[in-house]
Amino acid sequence: MGIIRSMRSRSHRVVQEQEECVGDSMRQSCWANMPQELLREVLLRIEASEDTWPPRKSVVACAGVCRSWRQITKDIVKTPELSSKITFPISVKQPGPRENLLRCFIKRNRSTQTYYLFLSLTNTLAEDGKFLLAARKCRRPTCTDYIISLDADDMSKGSNSYVGKLRSNFLGTKFTIYDSQPPHSGARIMKSRSTRLVNLKQVSPKVPTGNYPVAHISYELNVLGSRGPRRMHCVMDSIPATAIEAGGVAPTQTEFSLNNIDMFPSFPFFRSKSNRVENTMSGPLVDQKDGMLVLKNKSPRWHEQLQCWCLNFHGRVTIASVKNFQLVASAENGPAGPEHDKIILQFGKVGKDLFTMDYRYPISAFQAFAMCLSSFDTKIACE
Repeated sequence: MGIIRSMRSRSHRVVQEQEECVGDSMRQSCWANMPQELLREVLLRIEASEDTWPPRKSVVACAGVCRSWRQITKDIVKTPELSSKITFPISVKQPGPRENLLRCFIKRNRSTQTYYLFLSLTNTLAEDGKFLLAARKCRRPTCTDYIISLDADDMSKGSNSYVGKLRSNFLGTKFTIYDSQPPHSGARIMKSRSTRLVNLKQVSPKVPTGNYPVAHISYELNVLGSRGPRRMHCVMDSIPATAIEAGGVAPTQTEFSLNNIDMFPSFPFFRSKSNRVENTMSGPLVDQKDGMLVLKNKSPRWHEQLQCWCLNFHGRVTIASVKNFQLVASAENGPAGPEHDKIILQFGKVGKDLFTMDYRYPISAFQAFAMCLSSFDTKIACE
């Protein structure tokens, strides 16, 4: 364990002395000469021992030492689907774990109309977690946009930290989630003024920066008034209905496209010689015959003593709110089975401006966050 601690502390120091990029070539650091067998063993032990944040930043630091360290770290670190861990920024675009809900929470700042997503580090509801994403509400004459960013201090659509957005209609009853890069190899870009290149930079034409629709959310008219729960209907454009079945697969982004890599100058782990779409995606394209995954909110039960609609959040929600919801696979996805009972996303209030957000496969943290943001928006026709 002594060598592990030593290598971990050194990785933080040498990350500032890592590779220098000169055109398409890279100058390797002296750490690249370490025997591959020993290096792999050390990195395996570090990855296994640093299970949660903030210690897990050691794994990220190791990926930034040099090219050989980066490649081995890429091979060792598994996606959230397999590890239930969020390690690198691209993890927020990858589906969550299959067997359990990944626990997160959202903090709202009413004065600035901003929202912050954190990964829960303990079971405590009120805590400081690992920052994942931020969103800023932008009101427009005919719609509302929520710009989603990897940078809590820069939530503009023109920044390199921009990862997508949520857009509503005028009534706040219909929403579309847009990804800044293709969710799968056959994705079509939505042409509009907002498809301008990030920072006006020339991006590889094979991975155009823009708006790729990945989900559509609709809220039905609430005939019961403010006493009744909202009814949500989510169509996941980029996820096949078969993804919820045993052995089903959802598209998984494996790295950010060219416009995003400038965000990580200290970690060339995120750089790639090729930015071809097929090299940044894994998983199937949604086939018309398979259909798209449809999610609906789980029906609550009426509690006679409390005189309200109730859902079992297993202690993760403490305050009653019309915003609270649980999403499960809709019967539209085929005959009801055990997979239709699994909660894929749950969102609920625990404080004045604090909300829990728990999600699982086949949706990502980015998609889950966007769906929860839709619950914050004012719905003129539903309430």
